[in-house]
Amino acid sequence: MSLFNTFKISASGLAAERLRMDLIADNIANAETTRTAEGGPYRRKLAVFTPYRSFENVLRGELSLQGVKVEKIIEDRSPFKLVYDPDHPDAIPAGPQQGYVQMPNVNIVEEMVDMISATRAYEANVTALNAAKSMALKALEIGRG
Repeated sequence: MSLFNTFKISASGLAAERLRMDLIADNIANAETTRTAEGGPYRRKLAVFTPYRSFENVLRGELSLQGVKVEKIIEDRSPFKLVYDPDHPDAIPAGPQQGYVQMPNVNIVEEMVDMISATRAYEANVTALNAAKSMALKALEIGRG
């Protein structure tokens, strides 16, 4: 594996974790949003990661991975929370759930745990990138000597 592949792998991890942190921030920001453009309350969003192989390596028959990519962004299909607030403009007008408001399926504690996990993964990728950079600089110093 070349040194530049190490940079590419770390960069893909950094980009994926940054997107994950952006989604978590959106989830936290919309934890109280009861009405969206699509209708209904906000649904929690999640990133789905998959291993990445470059097309060039597949043609060569190499099985080594080249990092990670965000395959898609999905919405969490778990049920909405119901909060009794008959004066809320989005309260259910009639039926057995009359007076209840459907709140987003965002759990702040779960989002904070995910944020810590994403931050640690981001930091690990930065550390790997810095280690590879340091090795490249040391190799250049050996070449000068």
